Amino acid sequence: MTPPTRGPIAEWTLTLVLLLFGTTTLCQAFVVPTGSMEDTILVGDHLLVDRLAWAPSKSACASISAHVLPYEDIHRGDIIVFRYPLDIKKDYVKRAMGLPGDRIHLENNTVWLNGHPLTEPYAIHKTKYIDFYRDNFPAGDPIALRPEAALMLATNVKSGELVVPPGYIFALGDNRDESDDSRYWGLVPRANIVGKPIMIYWSFDAPIEALSDPNINLTHLFDIAMHFGTKTRWNRMFRPIHSYPVN
Repeated sequence: MTPPTRGPIAEWTLTLVLLLFGTTTLCQAFVVPTGSMEDTILVGDHLLVDRLAWAPSKSACASISAHVLPYEDIHRGDIIVFRYPLDIKKDYVKRAMGLPGDRIHLENNTVWLNGHPLTEPYAIHKTKYIDFYRDNFPAGDPIALRPEAALMLATNVKSGELVVPPGYIFALGDNRDESDDSRYWGLVPRANIVGKPIMIYWSFDAPIEALSDPNINLTHLFDIAMHFGTKTRWNRMFRPIHSYPVN
């Protein structure tokens, strides 16, 4: 006997139920408000973030805040979502570049990891001017450096390289010239890591100001209502997000 097929209404209902369940227990919805990860992730990309991958118990009912991400689950080159160390109410997305014990520095925009230059096809450089600190971290005199980053440089730089201390991750944005990352505000505590983005479920071409506003932005909601069809980046819908192995 052929099993009965579900109609379109039933299919959509099932999809919505699964999405609702996923975004409350298995995944976390996250919208990207800045261009620091371009062109890998764009401003206005809405991500599903895998939370289970970071819980040692692998239990959907477990409290994420009660767990500490084991290092064997973190790989250099992974894209991670984490609570911003200077304001844990904000979520940031960057690429994990250095694990505890790693030696890392930049030389003319090239990242050197443990004595070897990295090939980074995902990294882009959009500015034509040279910023010595940005492009040759940790050398040079930085501008707009937070106290936490100054402490990192004073404590963890040896022989011209940053040595990542236990319990922390060194993170960089793919838009390397325009990324506010570990070079400027310090290291990411591993306990701050929320998860790993797995898919872009929706992408909407919106200005940074609208997405970074923590309050309900009526102008942004009106923009979505009026231009949903034309400003949605349909070619990015349901696009998987892959990490890039860095050795």
